[in-house]
Amino acid sequence: MNSGTVSILGCGWLGVPLGKHLRNRRFSVKGSVTTPEKFGLLRTSGIVPYRFVLGETEAELEDPTFLETDVLIISIPPRRIDGIERIFPAQITQLIPLILKSGVKKVIFISSTSVYPENLQTASEADALLPDKASGKACLYAENLLKNLTDFETTIIRFGGLIGSDRNPARFLLKSDRAIANIPVNLIHQDDCIGIISAILEQDLWGETLNACCPEHPLKKDFYGKAAHISGLPEPHISDQTEAYKIIDSSKLQRLLKYTFKYQSPMDYLDSLTPKQK
Repeated sequence: MNSGTVSILGCGWLGVPLGKHLRNRRFSVKGSVTTPEKFGLLRTSGIVPYRFVLGETEAELEDPTFLETDVLIISIPPRRIDGIERIFPAQITQLIPLILKSGVKKVIFISSTSVYPENLQTASEADALLPDKASGKACLYAENLLKNLTDFETTIIRFGGLIGSDRNPARFLLKSDRAIANIPVNLIHQDDCIGIISAILEQDLWGETLNACCPEHPLKKDFYGKAAHISGLPEPHISDQTEAYKIIDSSKLQRLLKYTFKYQSPMDYLDSLTPKQK
């Protein structure tokens, strides 16, 4: 699929630059936001704007032509609120009848590596899943709701922690006074998120579940220590206690899509920052 119409449900930090990229790749792009005040940003990005609000008990879609599309990309990460393991699947449940009514045949669902527990494992798509975080439980439930339907094909992308653009990783140090655990990180740059989604569309890779994370996993102390140095912040305090962790294996994605990451390591992103960004 090298052209056609793509609808992005959730035009936020990832959805807007993704829409711009797909426009440049000859796709017609529709995008949803929850308030009309954001329509201008979408229009200036070449994205046709729609208002779409998913609730627990109803979905508000003012213009159903949003779902007249070749591919629907669902990019609405679960919020960090109480009860999200119940609320987020309920939102996807409200969406499904609209997808079925529209006749959409291809869906990309943006999920998260939080579906994997922190149990000292190298996590692959074949693993049995017992998430220990509420967000992971919410994503896994939503994944299964979509995968179990046969009216359309769903490819699921489990992204690691998102970096790039305006997301300075040193912000993590400002938000928390916790010591940094000496464990590996599982991160992915915005450019690679967009590149992977684009590759799925261009190669028609449907019905798959893919981990998407930088192939290299530096230790938190090294990554956040360098981020702090670049941003002029004090070096983070490193915990001497052992914590559970996981290492996300993205080899399946690299093999099926023949995809080469722009940022093999999160450290490559830090190395790329300009003086202005620093």
